[in-house]
Amino acid sequence: MARYIGSVCKLCRREGEKLFLKGSRCYTDKCAIERRPYPPGQHGQRRTKISDYGIQLREKQKLKRLYGIQEKQMRGIFSHAARMTGVTGENLLTLLERRFDNVIYRVGFAASRKEARQMVKHYHFMINGKKANVPSMLLSSGDVVEIAPKSKDVSKITGGLEANAIREVPAWIEVDKNSLKAVVRDLPKRDDVTSMIEERLVVELYSK
Repeated sequence: MARYIGSVCKLCRREGEKLFLKGSRCYTDKCAIERRPYPPGQHGQRRTKISDYGIQLREKQKLKRLYGIQEKQMRGIFSHAARMTGVTGENLLTLLERRFDNVIYRVGFAASRKEARQMVKHYHFMINGKKANVPSMLLSSGDVVEIAPKSKDVSKITGGLEANAIREVPAWIEVDKNSLKAVVRDLPKRDDVTSMIEERLVVELYSK
């Protein structure tokens, strides 16, 4: 499967806002978008008029890069959201928030979603007492996420909660820092998504 191996800071600059793709660095003055708040490339500072389609495309690209997924995955998630009852845009965000790797990031076990995805693939976490290594798994209400026994001595994981304490854990997840467990108390809602996302634009783009 194709994957992006370039500078993630360029992705934030291209979208014109912080996507928090590089962990704690994004909260410091070393963040690239703080120093160069314009798109990368030699024409980055040129003024251009963007079309309605371009606005929709940029919003879709921002959503993909925020959650670290590819186009084929994005289309699959959108199709799932469209089949669900309710508002398609809100369903789309709910499905993205319920991803296993996103929950690991939201809890604070990882500094970024990319790091969370790598940890999941290496069997560092369990769901309801069973091994799981699929980042795209959708968690449901009542699911318990915990660190695998063999990984409880890994300093990168055990110290993650303290290092990432600057981020607020969403209300739909309950974290026990002593036992290093997280419980999905409820399904995420639209208000739980703090990123500046106009999901309506993404729905309009995929509905054409």
